[in-house]
Amino acid sequence: MAKARTSAKRSDASSAPTPMMVQYFALKRQAPDCLLFYRMGDFFELFFDDAVAAAETLDIALTSRGEHDGAPVPMCGVPVHAAEGYLARLIKGGHRVAIAEQVETPAEAKARGGSKTLVARDIVRLVTAGTLTEDALLDARSSNWLVAIAEASGGCALAAADISTGTFEVGEVVASEIDAELARLGPSEVIVAEGSPFEAMIDPALLCARPTASFDSGKSEAALKTLFGVATLDGFGDFSRAERAAMGGLIAYLDHAGRGALPLLRPPVQRRRAAHMLIDAATRESLEIARSQSGSRAGSLLACVDRSVTGAGARLLAADLSAPLMDRAAIDDRLALVQWLHDDEGRRIALRDTLRSLPDIARALGRIAASRGSPRDLGAIRDGLGGARLLRERLALAADRPALLDALLPAFDGHGALVDTLTRALVPSPPTESQNGGFIAEGYDAALDALRATSGDARRAIAALEAGYRETTGIASLKIKHNAVLGYHVEVPAKHGDRLMVADSGFTHRQTLAGVVRFNAPALHEEAMKVAQAGGHALAAEQAHLEELLGEVAAAKDRITAAADALARLDVAAGHAVRAVEGGWTRPGFADTPCLEIEGGRHPVVEAALATRNERFVANDCGLSRENRLWLVSGPNMGGKSTFLRQNALIVLLAQAGSYVPATRARLGLVDRLFSRVGASDNLARGRSTFMVEMVETAAILTQATPNSFVVLDEVGRGTSTYDGLALAWAVVEAVHDDLACRCLFATHYHELTRLAERCDALSLHHVRAREWKGDLVLLHELADGPADRSYGLAVAKLAGVPPHVVARAKSVLAKLEAGREKTGGLAAGLDDLPLFAAALAEVEDEKPDALRSELAALDADALTPRDALELVYRLKQLASEADAS
Repeated sequence: MAKARTSAKRSDASSAPTPMMVQYFALKRQAPDCLLFYRMGDFFELFFDDAVAAAETLDIALTSRGEHDGAPVPMCGVPVHAAEGYLARLIKGGHRVAIAEQVETPAEAKARGGSKTLVARDIVRLVTAGTLTEDALLDARSSNWLVAIAEASGGCALAAADISTGTFEVGEVVASEIDAELARLGPSEVIVAEGSPFEAMIDPALLCARPTASFDSGKSEAALKTLFGVATLDGFGDFSRAERAAMGGLIAYLDHAGRGALPLLRPPVQRRRAAHMLIDAATRESLEIARSQSGSRAGSLLACVDRSVTGAGARLLAADLSAPLMDRAAIDDRLALVQWLHDDEGRRIALRDTLRSLPDIARALGRIAASRGSPRDLGAIRDGLGGARLLRERLALAADRPALLDALLPAFDGHGALVDTLTRALVPSPPTESQNGGFIAEGYDAALDALRATSGDARRAIAALEAGYRETTGIASLKIKHNAVLGYHVEVPAKHGDRLMVADSGFTHRQTLAGVVRFNAPALHEEAMKVAQAGGHALAAEQAHLEELLGEVAAAKDRITAAADALARLDVAAGHAVRAVEGGWTRPGFADTPCLEIEGGRHPVVEAALATRNERFVANDCGLSRENRLWLVSGPNMGGKSTFLRQNALIVLLAQAGSYVPATRARLGLVDRLFSRVGASDNLARGRSTFMVEMVETAAILTQATPNSFVVLDEVGRGTSTYDGLALAWAVVEAVHDDLACRCLFATHYHELTRLAERCDALSLHHVRAREWKGDLVLLHELADGPADRSYGLAVAKLAGVPPHVVARAKSVLAKLEAGREKTGGLAAGLDDLPLFAAALAEVEDEKPDALRSELAALDADALTPRDALELVYRLKQLASEADAS
């Protein structure tokens, strides 16, 4: 029995986790939803399921280390020096990562608990898609938004931050517009309260559910006051409870991810819905504003327009195109700056050359504020602010400066002292890493210079010793080397080792390897100590200077961000000017009435694509006004209807974003909401067919558009039967004309809709021209007045390569259908007597309510007694009989 008990104890001891595993499990419990990077020497190791997931994503070897509960422990690892590249791939793969660093040295651990004490580790940071600041993990030309959504007091709000630059905004939204706001921002991560209704609305790949307490509006207000060092938030805006809750949820998450170290956040900017053109998610996808249909930047409006030379300019341009302005004065200010640069080539080139040479100071500041700053980031701040100051001096000499430029230039002032300090303190090209020193310039600190001189003298003495040892020993191949284990030592080939082993040689044996033997010597040890001591003190001095300089930069963060913003705005304006010169674009004008007057309009993306093939884009005019606000456009497929619709929507968007536009003349009234329902798509993940998506998008237009909106609709009703489709298209055209009364381009194949011109005063008919020549279809891509004479569907089918016998059969079927139409009046037979939309709407409103349904709707089933239930059955039967009789 005693032996059995002893065996059991040994078994229990062998299955118990090691101290390292105990520490690992404790850290893993702090971040159960993250892959844990566990620092072990020069590697970050991953264990168990984390290792399996990481090995699969990174395509690295999966090994094992020891056992746990009788099974091998899966393990993989990545080198610390290359961790950023692996982190980027893991984040892109949808993972979150917790970084567990050693928070004490082995010597400190030994002093704390003995020679076998495990080095203490702690999670110092959570790396998630929305909390990145490193250049290697970010796209320089795209913002990286972290979004929080909250509700309070019946309201809903959305807060968004890009911590890589400190941008912070908040605004109230209605639940139905959350998708539109998320489409505008394109966030990397979305935070909501656990159990909130928003969880079901967010893509699971972006979702991060946090405790409800994080979104408490009262605690959030206190956290915001502490963060920005203010007694009241009134100076930032009159925030609702929902807005405070959203901001608080976002800050709480950043505090959690940074383990108490908050990143750079500017004071929140309160976003007003009426300040920008509203664009829903479907319209953004249809117009391919920031992403093409393939999901890439290539082929989008943004890629076509972007001529910026800095990452900050590219990010600001994307924000401008995502949220065009509704303030006519602000739009004109942007356009005036673009024109100032457009009209002077020399000025434009000089400005862009200067901007191209400047570093991204916004993101450098973001890393510094997040306590991840490096000497190179300080160098970026120095060079960026210094270049901005020189730019300000040159631009201030111009006599015809536009108002926006005058508003931007002061942001470049007030940095002289900081730039001077950084210039004196730093070497011309500071390194990314600080642990090896070498980034403080000579002459900045006399004591540091003395330490470096001592270290240099000792190194020169060591070099002299090497020459002396060679001479005294007669070993020409003798060398003095250095490594992390032995420090400085004498190394000779193995064949000469015996000569230094003798007792009076003056050398002490340290190590024998396969081909060499290593020794120490008293004089070498003395000089090595001088190098080590002086180097250690010098490195400590440099680190102290680094912390001091980082603190100075962080203290000036508000002024630096203002300068970064001003540089980005100049880059955007100069880029617009370049694009306008390249494409022959024009400055748009604005009217006080809802009009759209376009002469020689072109689709910028399609025109650019054609230019690569040396083909010419056919420009077209568009003229919408209050009296002629709805154009019904017909014509064949591939004739250019969809392109015409989209190009006018894009011209409106570009104009209100402050850009020149691809036209010979453009004048428009401000558009408050832009809608585009062009093209076919489905959403199978939400159980929606192509036709359902079409109807959902059409419903959004009919319920949200205003008289100041601009709507483009293409082929409404094509996803269902012919009669259903025509009926829907007919009703939608009437609703847009009579109810919405907004500017609209409506493309259709239903020739029957042209009859609406007789009853809709503000509707006019137009078509894209096409001709058949010797049996082939010639598409002219020109817009003309009046309806199309026919659809040319069979000609398009032939052009697409449909087999001849199928086209021939279709012709015979078409002939019979057309013969039948002549006898019956066709699809639109009887529509001449159809009441107008308003009258039909009144008929719907006047319909007698269904008494049976009303009775059932008012029923409280849980409160019924058996007698009440029996009486109810008789009453319902009587109501049903009365309904049949009527």
